[in-house]
Amino acid sequence: MRTQQRPRRYLASPVLMALKPVLRYSATRDAFVLRGIGGKAGPVLRADRRGARRTEYAGVERRRMHAA
Repeated sequence: MRTQQRPRRYLASPVLMALKPVLRYSATRDAFVLRGIGGKAGPVLRADRRGARRTEYAGVERRRMHAA
C-alpha cells in the first residue's frame, strides 16, 4: 500500500469529459484515475472547481470578536 498520496492534478471539465473513455471515477479518492492501472500508477485527476482568485474581502471584519 502506498504511504504517500499521489498529487491531484486539476483539469477543466471539458478536458475530463474528452478523456472519459480512458478514465474511471474513484469514490475513495474523489477523483478520476486511469482505467486498469489507476489503483497503482498514473495521474489522479479532478475537475478544476477552484475558481479565479477573489479580490480582497470588503465586508465587516468579524474574526477575533468577543461578545461582552
